[in-house]
Amino acid sequence: MKENQEKPLIGVKEIARRANVSIATVDRVLHKRSGVSKATKEKIEAIIAELNYQPNIFARTLSSNKTLKIAALLPKASPESAFWNAPLEGIQQAASEISPYGLGIDVFLFDQNDKNTFESQANAILEKDYQAVLLAPMFMAKAKKFIQSCHQSAIPYVFINSDIPGQDSLAYYGPDLFQSGYMGGHLLRYIVPASANVLLVNISKEIDAHHHLLRKEEGVREYFSEHELSQELHRLDIRNTDYVFIAKALDQFFASQHDITAIFVTNSRVSSVAKYLEERGLSHLTLVGFDFLPENIEYLKTNVIDFLICQKPYEQGYKGIMALYQHLIHHIDPKKVNFMPIDVISRENYMFYTN
Repeated sequence: MKENQEKPLIGVKEIARRANVSIATVDRVLHKRSGVSKATKEKIEAIIAELNYQPNIFARTLSSNKTLKIAALLPKASPESAFWNAPLEGIQQAASEISPYGLGIDVFLFDQNDKNTFESQANAILEKDYQAVLLAPMFMAKAKKFIQSCHQSAIPYVFINSDIPGQDSLAYYGPDLFQSGYMGGHLLRYIVPASANVLLVNISKEIDAHHHLLRKEEGVREYFSEHELSQELHRLDIRNTDYVFIAKALDQFFASQHDITAIFVTNSRVSSVAKYLEERGLSHLTLVGFDFLPENIEYLKTNVIDFLICQKPYEQGYKGIMALYQHLIHHIDPKKVNFMPIDVISRENYMFYTN
């Protein structure tokens, strides 16, 4: 190229000039919006590929002087479990990284023991102009109603921690709930004598046919069935998360059952069961549960809890927000299902683990 020859402009204006269309038409193609004929769309896309054009997302977002908003709807940490602090920290870290690109995150917290707080926070989101939602689905019927409203308003959403089967979410980041339980069954196989029995404990105010805790239980039962294990599985549903009620329910169970050797708790409230075993002098029973939380680690260090199954809650929150960022700004859709690793933590390796 001669020194006095003008270099071609590689931008929306140049694409529009070569395609003989308006800048608005090019913008529609870049943002995958309707209103452009197939022939024109293919022509513009060919020019984009020829020029290897990459839109300056940062400059475009700033020049629009508009902040895109993502709503994050998840439970708040409770006195019984600090689990939800970890996803929230992941969300906050992602928010700090994407804020320079014109994206803001608003967090809506609900009480996981009160379905009305979920509904009120969900309605608050729908009343405002959010471009996407990160959702930890609880209270199945109300969660389904909320995502139906998201569908009607064309609001993309990502699930974390647990999903709702049959729903068209943009992505899911969280554990394979069934496989988590299956792993629990595998652990129990090696630490429980063939002549002993196992107690499965679900602790939640909301337990129905589709509850995520029951999918973990299904995994345990499937493992025992497939391997034809002789241990009998007992089930105890505790529908109040206060320790007084948990202790009372366990007292009633053990008053009639004396052959339990191991307990498998399907969520992070395993520390409440550990506290009970310690107070009742039953710390010799094998105890397996979920999540790398301070209260659980304390009982892990003293051998009251034998194993914790952990699945990166910080990463769930972080990756969920980053997936929505990629979708909104770069028009890149994430993989539909993104399972977290299933990590087994014991007293011997907990000091090397991070959530």
